[in-house]
Amino acid sequence: MSDFALDKTVSRLTILLVDDSAALRGALKVSLTAFGCDEVLEADTVERALDVVRSRHVDLIVTDWKMRPRDGIDLVRTLRDRRHSPAPGIPVIMLSAYNAEARIQEARNAGVDAFLTKPFTAANLAQTLRETLGALTHNRAGADDAALATAS
Repeated sequence: MSDFALDKTVSRLTILLVDDSAALRGALKVSLTAFGCDEVLEADTVERALDVVRSRHVDLIVTDWKMRPRDGIDLVRTLRDRRHSPAPGIPVIMLSAYNAEARIQEARNAGVDAFLTKPFTAANLAQTLRETLGALTHNRAGADDAALATAS
């Protein structure tokens, strides 16, 4: 098991990776598997990601920001639209090379739960997962929304 192994909770999660780069999806999948996650789904476009969310139970989405024709922010806004979304409360971790405060704020305003700046390490990914999952557990217990987690 990896030095960054997460608790048993992650092994029960279904995580959807959304990125137009097969190489990045592959690297993320390797890390998530090393952390103990047994079910990692992949989508290379926003439309395919939405199809997955409509047809399968997904516990967490990790998405890139910059994709074409629709980007990760568009995915999050679509997910957060309670009138049309199949899963408006699904937690989302945004990956991006954008690290300016204005970009992080834009992600927060769209409904992103955590922001991970590229390039990142397996340790950064593990930390962001822990913080996101911890905030979700805390919020489900009735606490106020946690601050947007950021790691780089």
